[in-house]
Amino acid sequence: MILSLVDRQGNDQNGFLATHEVFDLNLPADLVVLSGCRTGLGKEVKGEGMLGLTRGFMYAGAARVAVSLWDVNDRSNAELMGKFYGEMLGKKKLSPAAAMRNAQIAMWKSGGLNVPYYWAAFVLQGEYR
Repeated sequence: MILSLVDRQGNDQNGFLATHEVFDLNLPADLVVLSGCRTGLGKEVKGEGMLGLTRGFMYAGAARVAVSLWDVNDRSNAELMGKFYGEMLGKKKLSPAAAMRNAQIAMWKSGGLNVPYYWAAFVLQGEYR
């Protein structure tokens, strides 16, 4: 992952966060959302299984991690994430799982972005409640 490469004063900083560094974090979060392309993919490591950002963030303490399984379109991703956060943080206050489901259904029922490529890349790993 690449985070900010400059600090608050505008000075250069190392903004690279490697998967092995994620495992060392203490991050007791209810939800981590990685809305970039292919964030749910990992690498098969002999004797360890699949290692990736999802496993790293869950090991670090995140109860749930939302990730994408393929390249995502910027426009549809922005719309899906807007709906997802709206369902969680708006009047309904839905759980992340229910919010993702509702957001994906809304995209499916919409006009031009109803093809699964635009809304089905995201999955939620971890606790479903």
